[in-house]
Amino acid sequence: MNLIKQFPLIVLIAIFLSSCKTANNKESPIKNLEKNINEISSPKKERMEIKFSCEEDGISEYLDDGWNILKEDSQEKICTWKSVPATKDCNMEKDKGCKITKPDKIGEEKTYLLEKKI
Repeated sequence: MNLIKQFPLIVLIAIFLSSCKTANNKESPIKNLEKNINEISSPKKERMEIKFSCEEDGISEYLDDGWNILKEDSQEKICTWKSVPATKDCNMEKDKGCKITKPDKIGEEKTYLLEKKI
């Protein structure tokens, strides 16, 4: 009688243990295969980000060296500033408090994300 009550519990434990062993045996070769494929198919890559501001452009040197552009972004940037008097009768040399600094030249800052295979 006691054995009949414990039989379903023994069957459940046996099913649980046998299913865990089967899953582990199936997953190991797949993981090893994926690891080997990744090692073979993906060469090592080097990445870097560079910025050029205010009409400077040296990207051609990098492209000639084998770098590829992954992403390019540009935004406005103030290149130079100038000081102007705040009022008409302000003497900037004597009274430094009446000097206002304003943007003089506005340019563009370009940011490049580069990648190179090693």
